[in-house]
Amino acid sequence: MTAGRFYSTSKQEIRAKAVVGPFTYKAAAVFLGVGAGLLLYFKSEKEKVNKMREQKELEKSQTQSFGKPKLGGDYTLTRADTKGNFGSDDLKGRFSLIYFGFTHCPDICPEELDKMAEVVDMTKNDKDIGDNVLIPVFITCDPRRDTAEIVEEYVKDFHKDLIGLTGSQEEIKKVAKLFRVYVSSPPEISEGDDYLVDHSIFFYLMDPEGKFLDCYAQNAEADGVYNGFKKYYKEYIENGGKIENRTLLEPKKVEQNE
Repeated sequence: MTAGRFYSTSKQEIRAKAVVGPFTYKAAAVFLGVGAGLLLYFKSEKEKVNKMREQKELEKSQTQSFGKPKLGGDYTLTRADTKGNFGSDDLKGRFSLIYFGFTHCPDICPEELDKMAEVVDMTKNDKDIGDNVLIPVFITCDPRRDTAEIVEEYVKDFHKDLIGLTGSQEEIKKVAKLFRVYVSSPPEISEGDDYLVDHSIFFYLMDPEGKFLDCYAQNAEADGVYNGFKKYYKEYIENGGKIENRTLLEPKKVEQNE
């Protein structure tokens, strides 16, 4: 009986050793070394993840603070319908949507101005926004041909609220630079020549303080521009912004000295 129990116990110990393996100081050292290595590895990876998260948050904050390019500024041009001075100060108090083009443009400019008109009507029909909140503006980049009279007739084809602006070549060049608009005309031009003007195709959205908010490329749909504007409008109102209660589209009366 004793021998049987001894044999049985010995057999169980042998099986246990076969499963667990022989435990030696060398195995213990290897085990501890591997464990310490894994601990250091996971600690290092955790630090990397935290650093990456911190870097992403930093990049996000930098994008929010510095992501918008500095576009726009102070300028004065000639308003086509009144033939008087009109510029950045006159647009303050309302949001404005500005487009640079030229009246001899065969297709792109008309398509973009039709889109702009659609966006303006969407805002007018939105009971949360209303009338005279978003002002559409057309600035010619071809002042050689686009006189005030020509621009006045041109903008009438798109929207009754559309303000047309022109000016001298130097004035237009200055405003184009403020908005970083690319404009290129043929170098040798004579009066009466027919030519095309290569230019950037964007809508520039400005807030009632004259600050740049966003721009929309040619592939932007009217719905997308409208939804983008509505977001900026809500943010502006929620932050205490005010829309001036005056009819910007009526020509300003010029006081004349008696």
